[in-house]
Amino acid sequence: MKELMESLQILILEQETNVIEQLFCYLSRQGFSIFCAKLPGLAFQILENNKIDVVLCDTILTNMTGIEALKKIKSDFPSTEVIMLGGCGSFKTVMEAIHLGAVDFLRKPFTTTDVLIAIERSHKYLILQNRLKLLENQKSLISRDLENRIERELIGESEAIKNALNLALKAADDQEINVLIEGENGTGKEIIARIIHYASELHDHVFFPMNSAAIPETLLESEFFGHRKGSFTGAIEDKKGCFELARGGTLFLDEIADMPLSLQSKLLRAIEEKKIKQIGSNREISVDVRIISATNKNISKLVEEKKFRIDLYHRINALIIKLPPLRERPEDIEPIFSYYVNYFAKKKKKPIPQIASSIIKKLEQYHFPGNVRELKNLVERAMIMLDGDVLDERYFPCKEKRKDSLRTQRRTNYNLEQNEINLLKEVLEICGNNKTKSAELLGIPRYTLIRKLKKYFID
Repeated sequence: MKELMESLQILILEQETNVIEQLFCYLSRQGFSIFCAKLPGLAFQILENNKIDVVLCDTILTNMTGIEALKKIKSDFPSTEVIMLGGCGSFKTVMEAIHLGAVDFLRKPFTTTDVLIAIERSHKYLILQNRLKLLENQKSLISRDLENRIERELIGESEAIKNALNLALKAADDQEINVLIEGENGTGKEIIARIIHYASELHDHVFFPMNSAAIPETLLESEFFGHRKGSFTGAIEDKKGCFELARGGTLFLDEIADMPLSLQSKLLRAIEEKKIKQIGSNREISVDVRIISATNKNISKLVEEKKFRIDLYHRINALIIKLPPLRERPEDIEPIFSYYVNYFAKKKKKPIPQIASSIIKKLEQYHFPGNVRELKNLVERAMIMLDGDVLDERYFPCKEKRKDSLRTQRRTNYNLEQNEINLLKEVLEICGNNKTKSAELLGIPRYTLIRKLKKYFID
């Protein structure tokens, strides 16, 4: 990963000195090569003399607007990614920036974590990351790689987890079979997909994850199939979609149930014929990829409601792997808990604490709406707050929710809006009001979480 960071060059074009200093210090510590400029003229000189991968561009600049700077960057340096940093910009400004080629728009005040996530979503980062993974896999024995991945990431002693792993390994033996992984958010669907990929003969090719729910509907077709320069407003350069980027490897379609019907027919054709057409092109491109899909919804019900194509459903579910929620396999809580205590102790350079016996009993009574991901976040928070050498119930504020009380709650409270408000507040409390982690735990994009918080006036 260090190789990846050092090979990515970032230019900060920003008027505010304190913002420049904050971003420079943080991104430098992450290992990126950083250039800074307060004036557009200096920024363009840096772009001329250096191969800049990503520009963090303020919307308010001296001598020109951020939108004008974006236009010039994408015109003169089309392969450079641009992330806009704006204050109180209107929705129109945001959409204009996206149409002109910006890969993201972060509203001020933003956190350094927001910026890092935006960089990690950029195409430049993903391409470098996939190249690095490919090199790493080619240098190592796949059996050891797979063994390490399973040991580190798929933790559990329950029959349900053992069955899921067994099915994953069987799926790995047949690259032609399309797999659908079903399970709630946080159960480990992507981990199962990676095990299938790395245990198969495709292990030395790309594993490309694509989350349909995290991409605006207007950009989905371009993200999947790519586009030609000039095919629509903002298409200022040719772009490959995920099918081409994953060619020869595995394409993981997360949250496939959220894909609009308009795109489902094109996806079906791509899977059946192994051919795609870029937006703005009549030329067919062969794309031989293995498809693994995942969903946290009941697709059979969506088919009945005419919200999901039945022919696409049958194409992606030749083999179904179901991952049960953590509350249905309480015997896995203790090994997962112990693993993450040791993991975060090592990561945060703290001694491994003693664990009070009452903690596991308390956690086994908890409902875990966020599943394994929530348990991981709870342990991380506890290890940050730990003062001493004993980890006890004080560090785990989650409320016990027994099954009988849940059934009573379901019988008496059917108000969807109130339930959503309660869930948002509960997850925010679990994550210490960290919006990025809360969005991850809920399985939604961060901007969707912020929109919901504003809608319900949740501070």
